Amino acid sequence: MADVSTGASEQREPARPLPAADAPFDAIGLSRMLLRSIRSGALATLDPEGTPFASLVTIATDQDGTPLMLLSRLSAHTRNLLADPRCSLLFSQGGKGDPLAHPRLTVVGSAVQTAEPRARERFLARHPKAKLYADFPDFGFFALNPKAGHLNGGFAKAATLSREELLLDLTGAEAIVAGERGAVEHMNADHADALALYAAAAGAEAGLPWRLTGLDPEGMDLIAGERTARVVYPERVTDMGGLRKSLVAMAAQARGSVGTAEA
Repeated sequence: MADVSTGASEQREPARPLPAADAPFDAIGLSRMLLRSIRSGALATLDPEGTPFASLVTIATDQDGTPLMLLSRLSAHTRNLLADPRCSLLFSQGGKGDPLAHPRLTVVGSAVQTAEPRARERFLARHPKAKLYADFPDFGFFALNPKAGHLNGGFAKAATLSREELLLDLTGAEAIVAGERGAVEHMNADHADALALYAAAAGAEAGLPWRLTGLDPEGMDLIAGERTARVVYPERVTDMGGLRKSLVAMAAQARGSVGTAEA
């Protein structure tokens, strides 16, 4: 009789997450959506003894998706980062029911303090109340330079991501980078109705005072109080003319959808 002392279950290797490019779902799109739409998350740092230390922080993103944080040097996590910049951030969507049924993303990398004006602008646009303490002498802005990401999109949906898959390549879109702030101010001042249409078309709650906080070649970020919405363009834009054309088309399509639904 053959030796059957080792069962098939004992020989099976542990399941491993697939690379994002091989995953049977849009792992890159979902990961970038989580990066752009989650406003707070768990920051894990290493204390002086090498023990993992987790804390809650507020988060924004740079135009390429680099996570941004406003941290106080009086906090343990900031002291940890200044001594050892290695860290990870957990972006968790949350929602009703089982917490593990909702998507979440862990980004691993190194966090360094930044004096880049755009980091300040984008963070405070995302967290307006932080203007009250952003200029306190013990506070500073930090950028997490991603090394890799681990996505769990819900049960049986896991994938690993490289830095290049997490972040948006801004090559060729310098005009969008330079024109962002003016476009944001213009849209908020003159086109609140269009912002509401974009939010509703993206599945966000209608009837809220949505405001634009930032835009990039792939999409735009909206807030209404504590709520957020990520709106993705039909296709990548690289200049302000292309951006205007895309926004006009999106507004027209959204108005058409509303009219059809009301008919």
